Amino acid sequence: QVQLVESGGGLVQPGGSLRLSCAASGIAFSLYAMDWYRQAPGKQRELVARITSGGSTNYADSVKGRFAISRDNAKNTVYLQMSSLKPEDTAVYYCHVRFYGDDYWGQGTQVTVSS
Repeated sequence: QVQLVESGGGLVQPGGSLRLSCAASGIAFSLYAMDWYRQAPGKQRELVARITSGGSTNYADSVKGRFAISRDNAKNTVYLQMSSLKPEDTAVYYCHVRFYGDDYWGQGTQVTVSS
């Protein structure tokens, strides 16, 4: 059974930083690309960052240069380091993996950027 559990969200002031974590179980973690998505109120869920099994990364234009995705295969964990946060980064952040053609999501973690 695939499980993804996010942590690390919270309230932060504009310009601040947060690190999100996503612990995965039920898959051979090192073999799969992992994604972070986010969904703001009234908006569609959007892809924020992706890291492949080989460690290649790509980012949404809105977060390039501010966010960094990384993975620790020994801990079956993917991270999202978020810096220079803006109010428009406020959203629920979700971890995602596609496994044998099925999409799996974590429960989400709220990130609120506000003064």
